[in-house]
Amino acid sequence: MTSTVPRRAWVEQIMGLPVSVHVRGDNPSSSPVAELFADLQRADEVFSPYREDSDLSRWDRGELALADADPMLAEVVELCDEARERTGGWFDARRLPDPRTGAPRYDPSGLVKGWAVQRAAERLRDVAGRGWCVNAGGDVVVHAPDGQPAWRVGIEDPADPRRILRVVERRTGGVATSGSARRGAHIIDPHTGQPATGVQSVTVVGPELMWADVYATAAAAWGPWALDWLETLAGYAALVISASGLQQATGNWAELGG
Repeated sequence: MTSTVPRRAWVEQIMGLPVSVHVRGDNPSSSPVAELFADLQRADEVFSPYREDSDLSRWDRGELALADADPMLAEVVELCDEARERTGGWFDARRLPDPRTGAPRYDPSGLVKGWAVQRAAERLRDVAGRGWCVNAGGDVVVHAPDGQPAWRVGIEDPADPRRILRVVERRTGGVATSGSARRGAHIIDPHTGQPATGVQSVTVVGPELMWADVYATAAAAWGPWALDWLETLAGYAALVISASGLQQATGNWAELGG
């Protein structure tokens, strides 16, 4: 059982949500964890749509050229273009409502969190023999070396977040959930510009947290009809809970998800 392995945890509030880091082993060093949190703080400075002085906001207003911004911004813009192609347009960072004013703007938040957490977690990969788990508001990336048990990640019931609906066991990779349970109907259907209401939640598991997060967001925007598309994603599995509470999973869920 995971509980028999000693571990230490750190928590900080970043990007408006709690980010927790769990490292297994006796007396793990806090230095890589501090570097991880610093990376996420820097990502928030660059990408926050709530900050007038972020590189994203300045670029969106036309005050900053992409070439003059932090190089992370150009990387994320390129990834968002790729995400739009991979999802058939169901993930689209363009013309989303500003979280403060409602006016249309460029907002890559649906990709940035998974990308930033996955990128920052690289700080932990050099900690020899350690297992680790990073949880950013429900988006999780894990690593369990040989000799340590898989991490168990709980999936909340969107109708009652106090209840764990399913448990996913993963040795490596990411688990991402998108839906309305915590923030209401905040995911936008890019084809109508209206909040998507077809599903309560979509959980995607796979080798990369960033793409799991993108696919979960796209499927939540698409609705329960996204299940057939989710079936085509090699290496990824998904659990979809419709607005009526119906649970549907891809055929590989038992193999990859649990």
